[in-house]
Amino acid sequence: MRFTLPKWTALALTTAGLLVAAAVGAGFAWSERQQTENIARAMTGGDPTRAPELIRRYGCAGCHTISGIPGGDGKVGGPLDGLRARVYIAGVASNTPDNLIQWMVTPQAFSPRTAMPATGITEGEARDVAAYLFAQ
Repeated sequence: MRFTLPKWTALALTTAGLLVAAAVGAGFAWSERQQTENIARAMTGGDPTRAPELIRRYGCAGCHTISGIPGGDGKVGGPLDGLRARVYIAGVASNTPDNLIQWMVTPQAFSPRTAMPATGITEGEARDVAAYLFAQ
């Protein structure tokens, strides 16, 4: 004798299975994202959750494309997506957390003719923005 489930029961079980799989996948993605963010915090000493407000305040998104920032679609400077995987910052400095922070604070110290303005961002604020960029 063969046992079959009613169609609605089979559909409900399939849907439940898909929801569980999606939840597990989302949990894994969240865990990986959290780990990346924790590494960025440790590298920079900054807090990436404070960065979006700072990025807006200092006008970074007016010149750069920055993922996760509404209106972050500037075309003057290079896009800042995937910054942690790059070898250089602005083509002139090794991509280290300290160099990125100092670049944001005083870009002319690295490249006197750069188009990057001295925005007035503090070192602490630059640490937060660097943490955000390295967490992307």
